[in-house]
Parts: sequence; C-alpha cells; structure tokens
Amino acid sequence: MESVPVEYQYEGRTKHDLALLVDFENLDNNDWLAVNQFAVSENRNNRRPDIVVFVNGLPLAVFELKNPADASTTMRTAFNQFQTYKAELPSFFSFNEALIVSDGLEARMGAITSDWERFMPWRTVDGKKLASEKMPQLEVLVKGVFEKRRFLDLVRYFIVFEDARSGVLKKIAGYHQFHAAQKAVDCTIGAVKGDKRSGIVWHTQGSGKSLTMVFYAGRVARHPQMKNPTLVILTDRNDLDDQLFGTFSACQEVLPERPVQADNRPQLQELLKRVSGGVVFTTIQKFLPEEKGDKHPLLSDRRNIVVIADEAHRSQYDFIGGFAKHMRDALPNASFIGFTATPIEKRDRNTRVVFGDYIDVYDIHQAIEDKATVPILYEARLAKLDLEKAERPKIDPDFEEVTEGEEESVKRKLKSKWSRLEALVGAKKRIGLVAQDIVDHFDKRLEAMEGKGLIVCMSRRICVELYREIVKIRPEWHNTEDDKGFLKVVMTGSASDPVDWQGHIRDKKRRQRMGDTFKAPASPIKLVLVRDMWLTGFDVPCLHTMYMDKPMRGHGLMQAIARVNRVFKDKPGGLVVDYLGIAHELKKALADYSKGDRNKTAIPQEIAVQALLAKYETIKAMFHKFDYSAFFKGAPAARLGIVKEAMEHIFKIKDGKARFTQGVSDASQAFALAVPHEKALAIRDEIGFFQTVRAGLVKNTTTITEQDRMDTETAIQQIVSRAVSSGGVLDIFGSAGLKRPDISILSDEFLEEVRGMPQKNLALEALKKLLADEIKIREKKFLVQSRSFAEMLERSILQYHNRTVEAAQVIDELIRLAKEMREAHKRGENLGLSDEELAFYDALETNDSAVKVLGDKILKTMARELVQTVRNNATIDWTIKESVRANLRRLVKRLLAKHGYPPDKQEKAAKTVLEQAELICKDWVG
Repeated sequence: MESVPVEYQYEGRTKHDLALLVDFENLDNNDWLAVNQFAVSENRNNRRPDIVVFVNGLPLAVFELKNPADASTTMRTAFNQFQTYKAELPSFFSFNEALIVSDGLEARMGAITSDWERFMPWRTVDGKKLASEKMPQLEVLVKGVFEKRRFLDLVRYFIVFEDARSGVLKKIAGYHQFHAAQKAVDCTIGAVKGDKRSGIVWHTQGSGKSLTMVFYAGRVARHPQMKNPTLVILTDRNDLDDQLFGTFSACQEVLPERPVQADNRPQLQELLKRVSGGVVFTTIQKFLPEEKGDKHPLLSDRRNIVVIADEAHRSQYDFIGGFAKHMRDALPNASFIGFTATPIEKRDRNTRVVFGDYIDVYDIHQAIEDKATVPILYEARLAKLDLEKAERPKIDPDFEEVTEGEEESVKRKLKSKWSRLEALVGAKKRIGLVAQDIVDHFDKRLEAMEGKGLIVCMSRRICVELYREIVKIRPEWHNTEDDKGFLKVVMTGSASDPVDWQGHIRDKKRRQRMGDTFKAPASPIKLVLVRDMWLTGFDVPCLHTMYMDKPMRGHGLMQAIARVNRVFKDKPGGLVVDYLGIAHELKKALADYSKGDRNKTAIPQEIAVQALLAKYETIKAMFHKFDYSAFFKGAPAARLGIVKEAMEHIFKIKDGKARFTQGVSDASQAFALAVPHEKALAIRDEIGFFQTVRAGLVKNTTTITEQDRMDTETAIQQIVSRAVSSGGVLDIFGSAGLKRPDISILSDEFLEEVRGMPQKNLALEALKKLLADEIKIREKKFLVQSRSFAEMLERSILQYHNRTVEAAQVIDELIRLAKEMREAHKRGENLGLSDEELAFYDALETNDSAVKVLGDKILKTMARELVQTVRNNATIDWTIKESVRANLRRLVKRLLAKHGYPPDKQEKAAKTVLEQAELICKDWVG
C-alpha cells in the first residue's frame, strides 16, 4: 500500500484525493526521525525499544542495542527481546521493515519473521567494496542501510513475503542481493542502449540467487527508462522452470504484474507478441520453429525486452547452432542478463559473448564468512565397500555425466557406456554393501546432529533396489504413506514401469507435498533416494549429509553438493559422502573458483577431525591432574559425583567456566562434522563427559532462555556417551541429596547444607544462580527491593571474581542475602500490605532519617493511597503521553506534601514512585 484515501476542504468544497505514505522520489518531502527509548504500550504491555526509526510517523525500523562490556547480554539477547516485543506489541510491528541487533562490536539485520540464523551482517557502505574490518559493524550497517535513498529503495523493492508451512515469511534482501540487483539494473539500461549484453551475476548456491533475480526483475520492470519492459525468465528444464516460477509468484508484490508460465510453443509466441509489459516464464526448448531447419519467426523487435537466463553457462545457450539461436531470431533486439550459482568456465567463450562479463560476484568464501552458507566437507568411502579387485578397474575414472543437454546422437553413443557402468554400480552385492554402510553411517550422523540426508543414485532401478536393501536392514523405516516413514524414493515414472516401482512413482503434486514434508525439520522423513530430482533449486536447510553414488561433473555436481550448505540453527556444515570416487571431478569443477572458494568447498573430512582433536586436547588440558576415568565405569551415583567434582575443578581455573563451555561448544560442532570418522568415534565418550559437565554448568549456574536451549539442541545434540545416558544430566541439588528449593521458603537447614558442601565453588555458583533467578522474578514487580538485592549480589560476586575473598566467605555472604530475601518475602504480610502496596512503601521508605521520622503508620497509609491514585489515573498510553505523566507526577507530589514528606526529598521520591508505577501498572491498565 503506497497511498491512503483522504478528504479535505478546499474553497468551501470537500475534496477527495490520495495521500502518499512515503514519497519515494523526493527524499526531502518525507519526515525522518530516530527516537531513543521510545515507549510503546499495548494490551497492558509497556516496552521501550532502544531506537525506533520513523518515516512520516511510520515506525519502519527498530534497533535493540546491548552493552559490549556486559557478558550476560548479547545480540542473541536482543533478538530474544524482539520476540517478546512482537508478541506483546503486534500493532507496533505492523509497519516494521527491518530489525537491527548489535552488541557494539557486531551488528545484524533481519525481518520481523526471520529466525536468528537469518539475521545477517551488512558488509558495505556503498556497494563498491567491503568495509574495512576496523570499521565497527554497526557503523557500516547504519551508513550502508540508512542513507535515505538506499533505505527507501530497500523498503520499496527489496522486501518480499512468502508462504511457508509455519505461516507467511517476510524476507529482506542481504547486502549482496541489494547491491547486485541495483548494479544489474544500471547495466541493463546501458545494454538496452548499447550492445544488449547486460552481464552475469554470479551468486553462489545457497546465497539466495533466486530472490536476487526477483529483486532485479521488480526493480528493472519499474524503472522509467525501461518504459514498461517485457521480462522473459529462461531456464533449460521444466523442474527448474517450475521452481523459479513458484519463487516469483510467491513474491509478486515487488513485480508490476503477475508472472505467467508458458505451457507450450504457441502460448509462448502469443505472450511475446504483446506491445509492452509482462513477466513470462519459459524453457529454452520452446524456442523451436515448427519444422526442423526452419528459422524461428520474428515475435517482437522491441528493445525493451529483457531475457533473464538462469544458470547462464549451460550448453543450451549456444548461440551458434543451439536453441538460443532460435530465440535470437524471435527476439533480435532483446537484452540478455545471466544469473548463475557457479563461475563461468575460463574456456567458455560463448557465454561471455552472449551475456557479457560479471556484474557482481558473491562467492563461496564470502557467503561462508557472512554465515549465509555453511562449509561443505568431503568423505570418500569407496575403499570401505571392499569391492572385488577385478571389478575396480571397470569403474571408468574418466566417465562423466555428459548426457545432460547433449544432442540425441551423442546420447545414443553414451548409452551403452552408461549401461555398463550402471550394471556394475547396481550389482546386487554392491547395493547390499552400500545399504549397510549408509545405515551405519547415517545412524552415527544423527547421534551427533539432528537433520536429514539425501542419497543420489545413478538410475531409478538402483534407487528402488537400494531402498529395498535398506528396508531389509531397517524395516521400521518403511511406510507406504507419503508423509510417514523414515525413508523414501522420489522419482518420476509411468504405468509401463515395473510393478515393484509403482509404489515409488508419484505425480507432480504428490512429489511437491512430499518435498514440503521433507523440508520440515521435525517431520518423520529423514532420508530420501533420488536420481535427479531435488538436486537443483531445492532448499532443505536441515539437510546435512549427501551420499553420492552417481557420476556427475562440473556445474551439475557443484549444484548438487550445495544442497547441504544451507544455514540451519547451529548446523556447523554439510557432508558429501562419495561412493564412486568423484574427487577428481570435484577438483576439476573447482578449478574455475577462487583459491578462497577451493579452500572452503569439499574440505576433506580429515580437516574437521584435526580441528576436533585440537579442541579436544585444549579441553583435556583443563583437566590436568584431574582423573575422570572412573566416570566411564562407575554406577550412576558415582558418575554424578565425578561430574560434580569436575565442575568444582573447572570453577577453580581462572575464567574456567567461560573457557570450558565455549571449548565444549566448539568441540561439539567439530565432532558433528567429523563423525563417523574412526578418530572421532574413539573420543566419543570423553566428548560425552565434557558435554555432561558443560550441561551441569549451564543448567545450574547460568540463566538461559528456553529458546536458547531449544536452538542449541536442535541441530547439534548432546553427545552424551552410553556410560552417561542412564544417569541423566547432573542436577547439583539432587546429587547433593537436596531438593531444588523455593527461595521464599528457604530453611536454615537447607542453607546450612549448602554451606557444608565440600565443593565450595560449585555451591557458590548454584546459590548465586538461585538468588539471581529470584531477583529477576522480583524486579518485575518490586523496583527498589530488587535493585537493592541485585547490588548486594553483584558486590559479593565481584569480590569473589577479584579473588579478594574465598568462596567460603562469599557463601556466608550469599546465605545472609538469601535470608534477607526470605524475610523480605514476608514483610508485606507483617506490615499488613499487599504486594502492590509494599512495592510503593519501599519506593517511599529510605534510610534517610528525615523520612523515617514519619513512621510506619503514615508510610503505610501513603502506600495505600498511592496504589489507588496510580490505579485510577494510569491509562493504557500513560507512559507515552507526557500530559498524563505530568498529571500523575503532580498527584503524587500532592500526596507526598499532604502527609508531610520532607520537601527536599519529594522530587526523588516522585521519580521512584513513577518508575515503580510504570513497572507494576501493566497488570492494571486496559
């Protein structure tokens, strides 16, 4: 919506018109405002985001900033705050376009529906070069996004909505998408006036290339110099055409009109005869003349037709004698732009002749640096299959899958060669070996990391037979229902195919539904066999393992393995498992990539193993002179005792808790990548022990949100060893024979038991967490009381961290604090005050003698009257309207004066009372 209907009086008459919400053309016609600590109230909820950016009164962007010096608050904390804001203040976010989080060092931006992993950095100010690493990320983001022209362009052209299983998703362009589309538009305008070659955009797999094409299409279609162009989106396969058409259709709000998909040649010809406009999808094969050898008829000689080719390097775009020649005959003055996820081969001169040079490059290295994708690791398992020596030479090392896109005569020549290899790869004995290996391998992968796997087979026959062999090993993985069962085959077919294939053959709609099910992380389908389905343009973020048992090469191979490079929660990387020896082809395919890309793609799994062992040695060194070997043999109670002692040991090391928890987290990620390598499995139990100790530290000594816990455990699971599994995760109170206490009913006996625990550091951390959690609860209602207790706790812990006192002394101090908090819980009852009245009583009462002289009776009366005054005057928007706040402040001061509150103390008391009112009245207003 760009405008709203308005009416106004002009020369005595009522006029009806449309008012622009934003003037996208004239920047200075807009009202720009950034507000610090803007207060928002809705449904009895009061919140103050750090910075709100308004354009013409619309809150289009919100910042949540965290102190870099505070270790307890991070960008993730800011993200979690946004989740709370969204739930409590839905109306405020109706207009939101961008959310920004920063801890002063790093900064990320996302849309209102973005998961944490989709909050991305903005790496450039002007799009011409990446900003220096010395420049703070927040400064880069503010200057790069909130320059007025760029920000309005971002809002107008670079935000889309897509339907997903979880609901409607709002997506905002990343910096590489924004600047690539802008550059591509400029190049297209130049090409229309010049040689019709706009250039090539190379954005690596998984970095959102399809959305970049959408953003470009919407931008170029609306550019005034293009004069309402016709856009022809070109692919070379029906499934790619369907996928890309689906993406454009889902994002049509940024397009000038609804995209249309040409079903056949006559329809395509009709669609392209139009005078202007249109977004037309077609495969290049539809540019065939009626009779072989004929020249394709002229459809339009307009210059404002733009052909947008997906995967621009493919052989079908040969303009000498292939399909593309016919397209040039049909649209002689069209301009051409190419988008590709893989680099153009150095020897591929035709592609550059047709499309021009690179417009923008976003390669694998940069995508991984930005955490837009994860690294891909490579594991060879050919030798482990133990094939007969006589059969190994029959696997042609130079055999390549070159049938894709070749003429029929070439395909026929290759058919016999392909058949010989297919027979060998699909031999019964070999299929049995591969089936058992995949089952064992994938089991171990799932122990370390939750997610999905894809098995790529050479033929449909092998898909079916490998399925059959796997199900023999794991019959529980089979289910005839499309949305149930662990294992599936996805392939096309017909009624003439063998009877035992028919259960795996599904029509387009069923395959699409199964694909949607497979994409859902929690769905039962975990492992899928394919021949050529789902290898391009199919995104499953939770997919982390691909088993390659099909000869592939070049761009097709790179696009296939990139299925596992999508970001998903804390997934550390994807693994390609090679059963046919494709390493040679991988090296050839990577030859056209940069050195950085070659170092980030198909990394040998041995590298991950080395990283794991290095992190393992670092953690093990922290247990120098601490023997935990009995942990793997003892009874559950004894094992928990060792974990308790291990936690105590870690606490004694300087910064031990922080170093240990981070080290175990890093080792867990490395383990998830390295498993099931023998060296990784050899230290599995010790990794399990480290994780158990870490879980105890986090669970019992750290305040952690449920969302944090869910996200951490979704992708990388706790690798708790078989020795630990029966014992469970350590609860330090339970292991000490104590029930987890309620602070309000802490008994002296309990506190003495804590005082008597031999593990003083552990006792201190547990008690600190107990008190901190209770203070957090109290601060939602009792302003003064919670501040006082928080200061006392912080002071005690600071002494401990500065090593000025021993743990035992701090425990005594915390026990005294716990008793004070326990007594504070009873104060209201003793004074005859409700919780609300007690909160205002504390706001009035200070250690000042001038106030104390009033006595409890008068202070209690004032507290009761304050509750009534605030309750009667606090409206739903009182924190926003200064007039209401001023009136309430006046009433409070009048009440203070009436009861003889010391005049020189009234200003401070009124301020504290209003702060307490703002905290507590969210439960009243409505």
